Amino acid sequence: MTAIEIVLWVAVPYVSIVVFVVGHIWRYRYDKFGWTTRSSQTYENTLLRWGSPMFHLGILMVLAGHVVGLFIPREWLYAIGITEEMYHFGATALGTAAAVLTLAGLAILIYRRRTVGPVFLATTLMDKVMYVFLAAALGFGTLATVVHQLFGPGFHYRETISPWIRSIFGFQPQPELMVGVPILFQLHVLAALALFTLWPFTRLVHVFSAPVGYLFRPYVVYRSRDDVQGSRAPKRGWDPISTPDPQRLRRP
Repeated sequence: MTAIEIVLWVAVPYVSIVVFVVGHIWRYRYDKFGWTTRSSQTYENTLLRWGSPMFHLGILMVLAGHVVGLFIPREWLYAIGITEEMYHFGATALGTAAAVLTLAGLAILIYRRRTVGPVFLATTLMDKVMYVFLAAALGFGTLATVVHQLFGPGFHYRETISPWIRSIFGFQPQPELMVGVPILFQLHVLAALALFTLWPFTRLVHVFSAPVGYLFRPYVVYRSRDDVQGSRAPKRGWDPISTPDPQRLRRP
């Protein structure tokens, strides 16, 4: 193996993991007010109403497929009755549908940010960088699936990429597994690692947010608009203006 291959498939993944974990801890400790989606819904809602659900539903499907395909050994799937043919059909059909849905939603969101003036002005440099790497990871992954899985002979990533990822998390890296992987899959992995490295410093941190505090917060007390004993009955119109009391205007 060459030095560049060791850097790409051993050093880069571990740097990405360390920055991902430490970066989130730092961001949460020192930038809690910035831990937000920085929503722009008040600026424009029509395109957002279409793009956001499409993107979020699609990306959840993509993440679920990656968890099953990369982290669950195929022997475990065989044990519950999922054959290789069933898995390949599900991964190809559902994966393609999820990719199309995600890319369509992302295209709408990017178009919205570029064409709607207030949304464009609210877009930061890190937002733009994040969109580039997010689109690259999704694009390379979709292209690899189309080229090799739909119209090609097929590539058994569960014999190469999957055990490589598990070896990284098991602290027994096997970079040799990635040497013969097609270039599109390699670019997909590298773009995803770059995205994970940038993740803690972008709006993507909102993925790890949940309104748990709402379940335990104290009751909010509101004043009632109903008549209560001793209150004055509401009148129509304005209250008359009276002359100020001179005694109250005097300084003590």
